[in-house]
Amino acid sequence: MSAPLLEVRDLVTWIDTGAAPLRAVDGVSFIIEAAETFALLGESGCGKSMTALSLMRLLPDAARIVSGQVRLNGHDILALPESAMRAVRGDRMAMIFQEPAASLNAVMTVGAQIDEVLQQHTPLRGAAARTRCIELLDAVGIPDAAKRMEEYPFQMSGGMKQRVMIAMALACDPSLLVADEPTTALDVTIQAQVLELLRGKQSERGMAVLLITHDLGVVAEMAHRVGVMYAGELVEIASRETFFSRPAHPYSRKLFEAVPRGGGRGGALAVIAGVVPRLTQVFAGCRFADRCEHVMPHCQTSPPPWAELEDGQRVRCHLPFEGKALAHGEVAVGNTSQDSDGTPLLKVKDLKIHFPIRKGVLRSVAGYVRAVDGVSLDIPSHRTLALVGESGCGKTTLGKGLLRLYPLTGGSIEFAGSELSALSYEAMRKHRKALQIIFQDPYSSLNPRMRVMDIVQEGMHALGIGGDARERERLVDMLLEQVGLSPEMRYRYPHEFSGGQRQRIAIARALAVEPKLIVCDEPTSALDVSVQAQILNLLRDLQQRLGLAYLFITHNISVVDYLAHHVAVMYLGRIVETGTVEEVLRAPKHPYTQALLSAVPRIDTATKREVVRLHGELPSPSNPPQGCHFAPRCPKVVEECRMRYPGAVKMTPTHIVKCHLYGGEAS
Repeated sequence: MSAPLLEVRDLVTWIDTGAAPLRAVDGVSFIIEAAETFALLGESGCGKSMTALSLMRLLPDAARIVSGQVRLNGHDILALPESAMRAVRGDRMAMIFQEPAASLNAVMTVGAQIDEVLQQHTPLRGAAARTRCIELLDAVGIPDAAKRMEEYPFQMSGGMKQRVMIAMALACDPSLLVADEPTTALDVTIQAQVLELLRGKQSERGMAVLLITHDLGVVAEMAHRVGVMYAGELVEIASRETFFSRPAHPYSRKLFEAVPRGGGRGGALAVIAGVVPRLTQVFAGCRFADRCEHVMPHCQTSPPPWAELEDGQRVRCHLPFEGKALAHGEVAVGNTSQDSDGTPLLKVKDLKIHFPIRKGVLRSVAGYVRAVDGVSLDIPSHRTLALVGESGCGKTTLGKGLLRLYPLTGGSIEFAGSELSALSYEAMRKHRKALQIIFQDPYSSLNPRMRVMDIVQEGMHALGIGGDARERERLVDMLLEQVGLSPEMRYRYPHEFSGGQRQRIAIARALAVEPKLIVCDEPTSALDVSVQAQILNLLRDLQQRLGLAYLFITHNISVVDYLAHHVAVMYLGRIVETGTVEEVLRAPKHPYTQALLSAVPRIDTATKREVVRLHGELPSPSNPPQGCHFAPRCPKVVEECRMRYPGAVKMTPTHIVKCHLYGGEAS
């Protein structure tokens, strides 16, 4: 039997913190065969990325590899001096980092950055190197590669920057590719393209992949084997088929139960109580014991041994494994909110938000970015409207425009019977408390110099809510309890909280002024699946108890399926399809909606999905295509699509689509 391509034995990596070392990677062992994808799964803080950086020997200054072996093709790369490691890194093993914008050099052209890799590891120079750069960019699907290689990273979309990172990683045909959350920040359509690209290159070159992710759908689609990591150590290793049919470790099962499922609206998602333990401590027993529903006395005092199960599955747990298959069924369906009489709380008609493009010394207007270009939608009280679409389509601009945080170019916004579009800044103030927003990144949206109490009270002070100081303090305590935080936390600063806790603070701040409608702008996109479940449960419960309405902006279709009542699909500043969740997600009509839904990775490994490929990038909103904006990318385009924008067609009283395939008057 041939030796594995990569063999990791008892890898231990510590980070010096001044007091006790943080044991980020604590005795991790696994192997990866040639042409195999091994997925490393787990929550943030479990040590996944630190494992990858240890393999590449790219650790931060405070970190060091204490012990262990990492053998690549039989050679221990931990024993190499740094000068020899430079020849391995980028050549025999390469890495794709999570955030391409931060990983690419902002002051170097794309071509120069790929050429840098070639000069380090190959004899190619001059015209030969340029030809190779063009070949690599063309291979990863960058159109007009010869021209684009002269561009800088800021001139490219997120998906194209990630493709450049892949081109750099593949430049020297590595035997092992380490991909650290390569699709986390991407839309589902771009994610599908990147995953297809990685699969294709792996098949062509026989390359092994270490895939680090917290997305179970991506694991189901890409992995051959799966390793589950918790608190610095592996707790389960299994083949993809075995892992998705019968995960053994209680932590693995909880990760599955926390994923929103279709048709599950009304049932609470399973959550994992507590947080990942601090890795500065020396563990006496099982590291998951304090969060485990099946904990036994000896779990607290004795480290669990590895148990060998069927089909090569291994689990680190004291529990006897009973071989039960995981139930992939839907959670209980219930009523997600109070009844609504159908009367719109918010009524938007033909809303336009255009940003001027200024050029020249005199800064004259040379054109407009049509970020929102004639949007109409209704949101009833006590209901959730999900707004979905690719990055750059105008979702966030629309959400902020509804709150009058951007100047409006045209259209009307009617809220609770009052017209808001023409109000002055001062006149708008009295409506501010009824309309609030939760931003995507809780860390950057919270003032790091303010304590939690001041953050939550700020809106009360500004809008004259809550009475005197003692009454406001009581309200803050009540709000913190309402969002699942302890009142004792009110004197802490944002940096002292986890990502999920910071998002709860942001929700408490929005609730402090007693809103009727909250714009939720990707509130769970940066969170692990277990923390996402907590926030979704909280939003659902708040809607039930307080009768809130939500505009929920997201690209996560499973979240839409769980939380929303209605869906609006947005493309290049316009709504192309609206309807109930059942109508849009179960029977999509617009070709763009069909492509969007086909690109969503599924946990169900038995069903093979067919991805509708979209060619090209999202057009610029400053120069939208003539006719239907989707026509240049549409697989079902007809000549009429290129001539006129389609009018609205009612498929049912609630299901509306704008597409020439279904007739209707052109607009």
